[in-house]
Amino acid sequence: MVISANTRVESLATSGSDLIPKEYIRTHDELTTITNIFDEEKSDQGPQVPIIDLHDINSNDPKTRDKCTYELRKAATEWGVMHLVNHGISSDLINRVKAAGKSFFDQPVEEKEKYCNDIASGKIQGYGSKLANNACGQLEWEDYFFHLAFPEEKRDLSIWPTTPHDYIPATTEYAKQLRALATKILAALSLGLGLEEGRLEKEVGGMEELLVQLKINYYPKCPQPDVALGVEAHTDVSALTFILHNMVPGLQLFYGGKWVTAKCVPDSIIMHIGDTIEILSNGKYKSILHRGLVNKEKVRISWAVFCEPPKDKIILKPLPETISEDEPPLFPPRTFQQHMEHKLFRKNNDAVDPK
Repeated sequence: MVISANTRVESLATSGSDLIPKEYIRTHDELTTITNIFDEEKSDQGPQVPIIDLHDINSNDPKTRDKCTYELRKAATEWGVMHLVNHGISSDLINRVKAAGKSFFDQPVEEKEKYCNDIASGKIQGYGSKLANNACGQLEWEDYFFHLAFPEEKRDLSIWPTTPHDYIPATTEYAKQLRALATKILAALSLGLGLEEGRLEKEVGGMEELLVQLKINYYPKCPQPDVALGVEAHTDVSALTFILHNMVPGLQLFYGGKWVTAKCVPDSIIMHIGDTIEILSNGKYKSILHRGLVNKEKVRISWAVFCEPPKDKIILKPLPETISEDEPPLFPPRTFQQHMEHKLFRKNNDAVDPK
């Protein structure tokens, strides 16, 4: 089968073939680490992604609040990823967001194609599948829907799904509430660096410029899950990333030299520290390497919300308060756009055989 720019993974998954196209088969080094995600998720051996209870993040009692923010900062320092519980976003709203996203992907591929993106022409929002972005030309076992969700005045509602009817209202409200949660998280992280609580938020663009981008990832059942990946290993370029999923395991984090599988924690939101905060904190907060595994039994869907600074308006570099003679800057100054280009350039060069 010829894999073209508009080949949908869902179509491959429902084709009846027991074999996946060679473009989706991972490198030898990756294949040695791919395991059964259900077995991994059941195991309690080894380190576990921390669970952070945010119930007391707004407490009027300083000691109670400090204990909560201490645990949050500890997880951001040691792991760079955590399950957030008691985060303040209702399960009713989260269930509406999940139901709307699932309903969109439950439609026939032809219906979804009405919303297709066109990366080549710069139209990145919409329905799509991952194009090869490394020198090896490998593909990932996922389709997705991507769009900017906040600030509301910067949205393009013409590419948001009109089916189901609740997609726009549910997603709008969820993005607004997540943006408020991001402010609380950034405040706690700022205090952990000895900064004023509004500092990190200001450094990533503030309420006007920080962009909230939603990517719904759809991972169809895969006939050969032991040789494919839903998402290859990467760190997020964002400031913060918030993830919901349909309680099917798949996320793995590279921690302590090994791949650790994230549990499915009910009513939680997974949060990643992204490269942007790692840079501003001069590496004190970690942007962890992670990937997504697939399986042959269940479709996995995740809702990833990336809180990103504007592409060119802000220079990302370690804040003066985070550097000293003993702790020189670990990152050169770059705009967010330059950081993304640098990562892609480095990835392509790493993948090229030097011979």
